[in-house]
Amino acid sequence: MWTAITRAEHRREGLRFPSDLTDAEWAVVGPLLPAPSAVGRTPDWPRRALLEAIFYVLRGGIPWRYLPRCGAWSCPACWAMC
Repeated sequence: MWTAITRAEHRREGLRFPSDLTDAEWAVVGPLLPAPSAVGRTPDWPRRALLEAIFYVLRGGIPWRYLPRCGAWSCPACWAMC
């Protein structure tokens, strides 16, 4: 049941997207991710940004036209292949 307390705990205000992590959520999830490798180049993106991007796609899906397997999204053959 939603109360004033639980509603405040689950508030998503102040985030860029509803799928973004709050600082409290990141404090729980961040340590569970593997540490960046000491070998090779440094990562271009922070791990939090990458995880939020994954959640963004999982929450909203990917528009049909962004799927590369079928070629041009407006091509009639694309609809036949997929």
